[in-house]
Amino acid sequence: MNRKIEIALHIAAWILIFFTPMMYAGHSNFIDVRRYLFFSVAPLMLVVVFYVNYFLLVPRYYLNNKRNVFYISNIVFIVLLSIFLHYWMYFCRTIFDPIEVHREKPEVHCINHFVFILRDMFNLLMSCIVATTIRLAEKLHQTEDERIEMEKAKTEAELKNLRAQINPHFLLNTLNNIYALTAIDATRAQKAIDELSKILRYVLYENDRDFVHLVDETNFLKNYVNLMRIRVSSNVDVKMNIDIPQDCHACIAPMIVISLVENAFKHGISASEPSYISIDIKASNDKIECEIRNSNFPKTQSDHSGHGIGLKQVAKRLELAYNGNYKWEKWTDEKEYNSKIIIYDTKLCYY
Repeated sequence: MNRKIEIALHIAAWILIFFTPMMYAGHSNFIDVRRYLFFSVAPLMLVVVFYVNYFLLVPRYYLNNKRNVFYISNIVFIVLLSIFLHYWMYFCRTIFDPIEVHREKPEVHCINHFVFILRDMFNLLMSCIVATTIRLAEKLHQTEDERIEMEKAKTEAELKNLRAQINPHFLLNTLNNIYALTAIDATRAQKAIDELSKILRYVLYENDRDFVHLVDETNFLKNYVNLMRIRVSSNVDVKMNIDIPQDCHACIAPMIVISLVENAFKHGISASEPSYISIDIKASNDKIECEIRNSNFPKTQSDHSGHGIGLKQVAKRLELAYNGNYKWEKWTDEKEYNSKIIIYDTKLCYY
């Protein structure tokens, strides 16, 4: 709660308590200001108990698990204030109603003393309970805010850690591809290095952002696919279809789809058999759909590269970035592997 609003609420509450008797005074009654000031000590004691607990006893003792000190301090404090308040009120009565005070019988006078002291103790106790409750509620709210901030910081740290893992993983695979290409065709290898430079420019300068424009991400994917087309043989049919309207401002967490595309090139092509990879991306301002289909050529036991790191990163990054506002469907058979991601939280960008 805003600090100024909190102070205003405190002031309003105490004004209401102090002036309630005047609000209910009869039209024929004359408000004696002097009398009112004398008797206003009673609500003033409520204020004292409230703020002594609010600023001192609750934070120093109750919230620090010194409950016994808190209870004893309040008992002594309330009892002493109740006795003081009772005799102050009695003193005021002797000034403003001396005749009525002298008419009281001794036994009635003693009973009244006891009853009114108990009444004052109860009122002060209520002020203490209200102060403690408000302070505990504020502490609970503060603790919850701190927990949310810690979770947010943890999530951001996990995302940064995942992005730091993605870059080396992606770069290692790409360099391995170019290394293999140098032994086959030096000219194509040079072209591959040029495509790689475009890819690295995006990875270095855009990957640190939480969300990027979908058009930028798809351009990055096109550069990667062009790089891979240089390497693959002619028996591989690679198709990429992107359908993004000009008025679409959808954004996406960077480097999520690339892991799926990498896997498609790694496990979806064969050096000797006809193979295919199909990448379809379509979007609107409401959702993003990405479907990748490829022929299925599972890794052999001797091929341990990757260890499924890419797919695990995709799952974790989707959850951290979109918190359930997405759907990821995966299915496979002996001939085809299909992966489809639908993102419903598009994080619109207007830059």
